[in-house]
Amino acid sequence: MRPSLRLLSGGSEPLDTKNGQFLGGWGNLGSQKQKGIVTYALSANRQRPLAGTLNAAVFNSWRRFRAQALYVIPPFAIAYATMDWAIKK
Repeated sequence: MRPSLRLLSGGSEPLDTKNGQFLGGWGNLGSQKQKGIVTYALSANRQRPLAGTLNAAVFNSWRRFRAQALYVIPPFAIAYATMDWAIKK
């Protein structure tokens, strides 16, 4: 005898021992338990998503400023000197 669609869909009904149940409820698909899969979790109040961001921001900003200083400062110094010379003349 063929199982009905209700039986095939699973759900929260008890297991039909005569015809079997192909699918279980949500999260229980009727398959064997998985072995060798380890899941770790950390509670929300133990997580520190912003740990070290202020410290890293200061040093990262300094590193980026230092890397770009030789590209920015000389043109501004030349422009300032030229404007100062033009105003005095």
